[in-house]
Amino acid sequence: MNDLAPRGLLQLPAPYRPAPVTGPSRDPANGTDWQPITVGTPCLQFEPRPPRTISYRPDAVCDGWSTEHLTVRLASVRGYAHRHDGRPREDDAAVAYHEPTGTVLFAVADGVSSATEPYIGATLACRTAIDDLTYQLDEGHGVDLVRTVRAAAWQLAARVAGAGRQATAEHSQEAERRYATTLVAGTVSTGQHGVPEVSLVQAGDSGAWLLHRGSGYFERLLTTKDSTGEDVLSSAVTPLPRVSATLQPIHVRLLPDSVLLVGSDGFGDPLGDGTGDVAHLFAHHLRTPPPTHGVAHLLDFSRETFDDDRTLLAVWPRHLLPGE
Repeated sequence: MNDLAPRGLLQLPAPYRPAPVTGPSRDPANGTDWQPITVGTPCLQFEPRPPRTISYRPDAVCDGWSTEHLTVRLASVRGYAHRHDGRPREDDAAVAYHEPTGTVLFAVADGVSSATEPYIGATLACRTAIDDLTYQLDEGHGVDLVRTVRAAAWQLAARVAGAGRQATAEHSQEAERRYATTLVAGTVSTGQHGVPEVSLVQAGDSGAWLLHRGSGYFERLLTTKDSTGEDVLSSAVTPLPRVSATLQPIHVRLLPDSVLLVGSDGFGDPLGDGTGDVAHLFAHHLRTPPPTHGVAHLLDFSRETFDDDRTLLAVWPRHLLPGE
């Protein structure tokens, strides 16, 4: 049993490692290595229904790469409830690299289920955030994350207004009905003495954490839900296109023993207070960067009652990449 696993509760699979070049061959068509990791009582097994949507919306997406100083992994998977009901994945995420400044840009969004087209809102918010952050860095005036959130909110209203028309308060209200979404957007840049510096801002209840690799402790950076599911959000934290007047970015350093995690509540809710089986699973596997597809597989764990879409962005200092 792994030392991080609570005794009698969760047997953790071995950390992701590259397959040996030589050795017995395996049949990838068998699929046994790709079954969802079970945590506690699993969800019922079924074949997912295709999403009913007017635009292409894949069940899962993943991305991963490294810069000179940072390693990035991102995955977003459709939840079991949406797979069963034939609804599209309502989460989205985007990550990019601004080479002139050596800055990683990111955005994670969770479309509000009560909206009529939340997946469009999530995608539009993420893409707008990355575009706005890129523009600000290109201009060389530093990054204003509150401006980025306002730009994303404006784009939602502008989509309702239509091309060439000025967005109004009425358009914003209609955008909330159609496209309401959470958003966490930010940057990771190289600070003094080479220590990465993280800046991020939150609209809605998606969250961010620092995973301390040695202890397995998840340090919560943003206000989310606690481990019992009780809503502890202040009334000032609302999804787009509403923008709180008290919006305030936070700034932390990504120390050598830490991993930055940014995720939707589909990840944050089962993570809870960071002491349960799901927390142990991720603390175990995210000590070093797994393969890109490994993050998607890990995020697709099966646990009864936790069936929402899940999205997770992880950023490590580059020196933690296996083999370097």
